[in-house]
Amino acid sequence: MHRAARIEDAVHEFRQKRAQASGKVPTIIPYAGYGSTTWLRVLARVLLTTPARPGSRADRKAQKHIESVRGWRSFTSVPFGNVPVTIQAGGRSHTVSADRGGVVDVVIEVALEPGWQTVTIGAEGGKTVEAPVFVLEDSTRFGVVSDIDDTVMVTALPRPLLAAWNTFVLDEHARVPTPGMAVLLERLTTENPGSPVIYLSTGAWNVAPTLTRFLSRNLYPAGPLLLTDWGPTHDRWFRSGREHKRENLRRLAREFPDVRWLLIGDDGQHDEEIYAEFTTDFPQNVAAVAIRQLSNSEAVLAGGRSKDEVHTERTGATWVYAPDGAGLSAQLHDAGVL
Repeated sequence: MHRAARIEDAVHEFRQKRAQASGKVPTIIPYAGYGSTTWLRVLARVLLTTPARPGSRADRKAQKHIESVRGWRSFTSVPFGNVPVTIQAGGRSHTVSADRGGVVDVVIEVALEPGWQTVTIGAEGGKTVEAPVFVLEDSTRFGVVSDIDDTVMVTALPRPLLAAWNTFVLDEHARVPTPGMAVLLERLTTENPGSPVIYLSTGAWNVAPTLTRFLSRNLYPAGPLLLTDWGPTHDRWFRSGREHKRENLRRLAREFPDVRWLLIGDDGQHDEEIYAEFTTDFPQNVAAVAIRQLSNSEAVLAGGRSKDEVHTERTGATWVYAPDGAGLSAQLHDAGVL
């Protein structure tokens, strides 16, 4: 294991022991999952937190998984790694283990009806919670994969100082939705009933509750978030955001070989490159690619702008470009996707 990972594990172990000694208990933060009628990908995180008094404001917030609107607090929580977790789904019980960062990302066998369902997740010493999961019908042939930063939410995230401000300081209600993108995604789900919308981002799991509330408040369709865990891995100092997106796109292609995905991103940094690779490797799994063009100022903050239009000729897939959801919607309509 990489030295950085060993150091991180030692720090986590020290913090866990102190937290448990001070009376903190396991708390499950559930995330939306997805799957088919025969299996589910269940996502959650286990933290050590101070138990709230029954009926208190903190208890009511915990029941709704509401965290402070200041994002920095979610990064100071103590992760509870390598702890056994029990998942109840479809009348069956599954015991799995959180990873070294407290993240639960597992696939279980289950028989459920298509649509939104719930599973329960619990850990010894903590309360059991419910997690939503979206079950695809076997006949589903269309889905949406969308980036978040600078695609559905204007953040200029790659600029280090601004990224830190947006993540750790900025009130979540001050985050700005990208014009027209919620309407575009809603049209796609309305015209393709039962189709999943999956939000794929390089953001940390710590901000998942904040992002979920942002998407709901701005009327984006509900869907699983596929985020990552910051920090060292077993073989490197830092996780690769590009590889995170590549791996999850390839995983979706393997899990749903008959589904064709509309890939939505922005032209600020790497989305075009990643989507072009996926389109070349899995052409049968791509319905089209929609790229939101950043404004000149956003492009500077995001670190430049990639080439466009050449991708349509190079990959053979339909690529459309526009600065907002309305423009992308019109071009997807012309292309026959909408």
